[in-house]
Amino acid sequence: MLTFSLSLVCLLLGYLLYGSIVERVVRPSDTAAMPCYTKQDGVDFLPMPAWRVFLIQFLNIAGTGPIFGAIMGILFGPAAYLWIVLGCIFAGAVHDYLCGMICIRQGGVSLPEIIGNELGGTMRVVMRVGALVLLVLVGAVFVTTPASLLDNMVADRGWFFSKGFWLVLIYLYFILATLLPIDKLIGRVYPIFGLALLLMAVGIGWNIFTQDGWLPELSDAPFVSHHPKGLPIFPMLCITIACGAISGFHGTQSPLMARCMTNERLGRPIFYGAMITEGVVALIWAAAAIKFASTLPGADGATAYEKLSALGNPAIVVKEISMGWMGMVGAVLAILGVVAAPITSGDTAFRSARLIAADFLRLSQKQIGKRLILCLPLFAITTALFFIDFNALWRYFAWTNQTLACIMLWAATIWLARTGRCYWIALLPALFMTVVCTSYILVAPEGFSLPLRVGVLCGAALMVLLAGLFAWKKKSLTPEE
Repeated sequence: MLTFSLSLVCLLLGYLLYGSIVERVVRPSDTAAMPCYTKQDGVDFLPMPAWRVFLIQFLNIAGTGPIFGAIMGILFGPAAYLWIVLGCIFAGAVHDYLCGMICIRQGGVSLPEIIGNELGGTMRVVMRVGALVLLVLVGAVFVTTPASLLDNMVADRGWFFSKGFWLVLIYLYFILATLLPIDKLIGRVYPIFGLALLLMAVGIGWNIFTQDGWLPELSDAPFVSHHPKGLPIFPMLCITIACGAISGFHGTQSPLMARCMTNERLGRPIFYGAMITEGVVALIWAAAAIKFASTLPGADGATAYEKLSALGNPAIVVKEISMGWMGMVGAVLAILGVVAAPITSGDTAFRSARLIAADFLRLSQKQIGKRLILCLPLFAITTALFFIDFNALWRYFAWTNQTLACIMLWAATIWLARTGRCYWIALLPALFMTVVCTSYILVAPEGFSLPLRVGVLCGAALMVLLAGLFAWKKKSLTPEE
């Protein structure tokens, strides 16, 4: 319990202290021209109240990642706490904040355009494709997971209220949310979803302190993997827990809200603050999962990690914890919160994909017909992904997600250096994530299945190479505002 409690305190201090440092590096202005005014179109660029922008940003990024990823990540042991806290403060929140602020400074452009402006035209094209692939994967993942949860809640009801029924219903909502102006549907239903998600987090968090059970502490061999399948902590943990620590998907979402912000000084509470809030959600579910599992019956000598692994799909874990700790009423609130999280990320994933395509095709989005032209192919591809095994889909999504975050951090490093700011706040997490992403794809079963030592050495070599290229590139940069 001590490690969990200190982790929560560290996240709060991270926002207050390191968040302030990052803000001073970027130097937000009260008088900067804001895209919501300079490009106002009534659809995607329009001013919105700060509280609503924060809530939408938080719900956009808080999909199933900080819940499902945290449940799977705690299987590695107390190292999960460290990754959530350190990753969130020094990597994820920095990534989200810089992406949103650079978007504002560059007139409200999408993530691939930000990266292209800093890393060149070739990378711009690669990122256009990569971001669209990621967002389609997100859309597929965040349709199937809430549908599975709702199916579990109302099982054995025939086709109505079956998983197929929920897939169709959620998908129809996604289509409307993608096509309509952002303040018409998303801006109105998000407060309801946000209330459910926050009530869920508070309810589960309270039970962590009041229920019986065991929680891992940092004194419990934090750098020794406790995963029942023997998976190594590095780099597997850093890919398993993505949205609760750092996520490239967030980089596709920050521009959505950057187009609705009315002042640059709102960037820290909206972007950095939303990521810290997501870290709290991840910590709560990581701790809740292992504490609940520790009280379950199991084979003689079975550890809490083995019991948690035996429960299977994280959706089942969510249901069991909610029902076991909070009863029927509390369980409905908790599960609705978990259902709301992926839905509110899936709808804006498709919206981001539409806007990315519109940016590079230079296609105005004022007319709904032009929005449809871009959306129909995206929804067709996503439909085909429904037939892929969820676990495989999640792993490919997770690696693509972290790779995009790594590239964005490198672009932010160049931007900071080019504008005469302290680039170390982006460079250090960029170096670390380079090793993570490279080593993972080399050693993972869905990658090249190489020995762990080989993968890590190759990742370190690429990190050194990119650091050298940055040092060479920096010499040719003329600092500018």
